[in-house]
Amino acid sequence: MIARLRHLLRDRRGVASVEFALMTPIIFALMFTAFEGGHYLWTEHKVIKGVRQGARYAARLPFASYDCSTTTPTGTTAIPLDNIKNVVRTGIPSGQAFPKVKGWTNGDITITVSCNSSFDKGLYSNTTGGAPRVLVSTVVTYPAILGLLGFDTSNVKVRAQAQAAVAGV
Repeated sequence: MIARLRHLLRDRRGVASVEFALMTPIIFALMFTAFEGGHYLWTEHKVIKGVRQGARYAARLPFASYDCSTTTPTGTTAIPLDNIKNVVRTGIPSGQAFPKVKGWTNGDITITVSCNSSFDKGLYSNTTGGAPRVLVSTVVTYPAILGLLGFDTSNVKVRAQAQAAVAGV
């Protein structure tokens, strides 16, 4: 009996499969962490680029769209807020494309117009109230990969904002 036990303790067959079985959960955890981290960074990149693109689009609207005497979107032509939000979400003013991030809606996007009265020279010499600035900001619920596996990721948000001075091109 003791000889058989010694033989069993010296036997090395199957060691690799036991080591693999012990390492598999750690490998999967590292793999999912890398996937989720990469997905988060890609989503954040798309949100940041979308907000910048929307701010640039709003900055190229004519000066007549902005009324700096009241800092509200009024004038001869109103600011096309839906077009700006569509550019942020989809890259197209008509919004006839899929959003860059799943679940991103126009309601998640905020557009604020402010005016800097100290700039009334040069390009802004014919504007009332100074230079209009557009701030585009958003908070998007992150569509996590781990959310598909049953983890609660509803509190994870991606935030971005961009500001541009209206050039009235």
